[in-house]
Amino acid sequence: MKWILLAIGIIAELLGSTCMKMSEGFTRLYPSIFTFVFWALGLTIFMFALKKFDLSFAYAIWAGLGIMGVSVIGIVFFKEPYNIFKIISILIIVAGVISLNISDITMNE
Repeated sequence: MKWILLAIGIIAELLGSTCMKMSEGFTRLYPSIFTFVFWALGLTIFMFALKKFDLSFAYAIWAGLGIMGVSVIGIVFFKEPYNIFKIISILIIVAGVISLNISDITMNE
């Protein structure tokens, strides 16, 4: 259940960040409103996930997957430029998230 909460929180944060881009500097009403709705939802769910996770671990997952997610969304949906260095950097973030998961598993045994 804790992983589901964390995943939903991350997805809500990604939706909020995407809506922020779509709001065009908060000049479009509905994307602007949804930005704050999704961010509030994401942070609230993250708060509940923190009851089951260590802060340092959960926040690293939250931030790492958030950065990776918005990078992919930017490239795919907003046609943001990318190059090999950007792709390698995203893969390094993924490796860091995987390493954190492995370290959490081995330390809890």
